[in-house]
Amino acid sequence: MNRTRLNWTNFLFLTAAHLLAAVAIVYMAFVHFSWWTVGLGLTWGLLCTLSISGGYHRLFAHVAYKAAWPLRAFYLAFGAASVQNSALSWAADHRVHHSHTDSDQDPYNIRRGFWWAHIGWVVCRGERKGRGKLVNDLENDPLVSFQDRHYLLLATLFGALVPMAIGATWGDPLGGLLVGCFLRLVVQWHVTFSVNSFAHLIGRRTYSATSTARDSVLLALVTLGEGYHNFHHRFQADYRNGVRWRDFDPTKWWIWSASRVGLARDLRRAPAERVEAARRSARLQTAG
Repeated sequence: MNRTRLNWTNFLFLTAAHLLAAVAIVYMAFVHFSWWTVGLGLTWGLLCTLSISGGYHRLFAHVAYKAAWPLRAFYLAFGAASVQNSALSWAADHRVHHSHTDSDQDPYNIRRGFWWAHIGWVVCRGERKGRGKLVNDLENDPLVSFQDRHYLLLATLFGALVPMAIGATWGDPLGGLLVGCFLRLVVQWHVTFSVNSFAHLIGRRTYSATSTARDSVLLALVTLGEGYHNFHHRFQADYRNGVRWRDFDPTKWWIWSASRVGLARDLRRAPAERVEAARRSARLQTAG
């Protein structure tokens, strides 16, 4: 399978975004600094990361719970602003990853090396088959289908134009674009990419000693809870990644809170006895 041919569209856009992120830092350091603009970048980053973690990942890719249309629309708007493809395409790639982890069919196979899993798979064109039956369930969701059809428009609107317009309210539209869009975007990309790379290399194999996926508290801190990756690969349908009450998993708390106000329901949880059995089995395999 050819996975080494450069995808020039992705390569040029990622390169330009990284350069503009550097320009954003220079702009804040030497041209104009505004705490309001910094707050905009942080807020947009939080909303976008939450939409990837709670929306693209746990809701759309794994159907770990069900969400009312306002919550789905929120995820799809800020998921588009994250510029990681439409929810349909993202979920299709992720479902293949879980079905063929660490194999040649895995889009971000860690066995091809850190850089491949982190970003190489994004900038190299591989042989991609049609989505087929992978996301038939999502194609029946009119909001998801709408986002897929109008993804570029929505990504431009929520990713760039809205932050720029918000920045203009305090006289810093350029900062809104540079910081709220490009600097935020590059930081968020590497946060998301780290789950495909670092989370398969660094940490503990708490629930499965055979998987390359690992649990890392440090990674959980920057990914809103996605760092408990060994648990997730063992119990991928669970709406939680940090299964213990003390685990840092803000996305889990967000989903639970949404369920208390009627925006989410049917939260799926792995039975406690199965979780404990997996923990004991992994401990024995590691000791052996």
